[in-house]
Amino acid sequence: MAGVEGRVALITGASRGIGRATATLLASRGAKVMCVARSEPELADVGLEYSLADLGTPEGCAHAVAQAEQRLGPVEILVCNHGIGSAHESVVWEQQPDVWSETMRVNLDGPFHLSRLVLQGMMERQFGRIVYTSSTAGLVAEHAASAYNSSKHGLLGLMRSVAQDGGSYGITANAVLPGWVRTEMAERSARQEAKDRGITAVQVWEERAASYPPGRVVTPEEVAEMIAFLASEESSGVSGEAIRVALGSMW
Repeated sequence: MAGVEGRVALITGASRGIGRATATLLASRGAKVMCVARSEPELADVGLEYSLADLGTPEGCAHAVAQAEQRLGPVEILVCNHGIGSAHESVVWEQQPDVWSETMRVNLDGPFHLSRLVLQGMMERQFGRIVYTSSTAGLVAEHAASAYNSSKHGLLGLMRSVAQDGGSYGITANAVLPGWVRTEMAERSARQEAKDRGITAVQVWEERAASYPPGRVVTPEEVAEMIAFLASEESSGVSGEAIRVALGSMW
């Protein structure tokens, strides 16, 4: 099977968590990987090609794509994995407009700009794989997370639009919807929840794990495996899908 061997992959949010696991996995399977994030020490530690960029701006997205193409070649796989979490949010009537705007800028505008930049080349080459990291919150809203919920719901609309617009050119677009994964973003939310409820973060994670049938949370590697399949040549029959990676749970 061809998988991803020799393909150029641009992976955002690649310095930690799901993005890092995905970058490492695709590289191990022969892809030429460009990692993008804002933290250079963590990016450098991944051990792959990397570029620093603010993916919440059109300029940052253009820089990331240009770096990948100049150093590795035309982007054939795009994994939009970067994002802002919901730990700092409030209920809708207390939500600060700047929190809403910043979340949309990063979580939804960035993936749009990145997709737009790589799609023309994918169309010309008659091949492309785009995978978006949404969340189970893209289907079932979390409490006090209107910006995060809306951005992750919106990401599914973008994904389905790309699947429709790019389908006749050999391009697929899909989204993974992880449940609770022990990433730095989720750790921040656990600390905030613990503070709000007067319990410990350990207890929060125990409760999260207990909500899944296996009694544990999802690992970054499990999400990366799904992304790797959706990025592969063998996934050509799958497009426009929102695939939950949540151990059988809604969350």
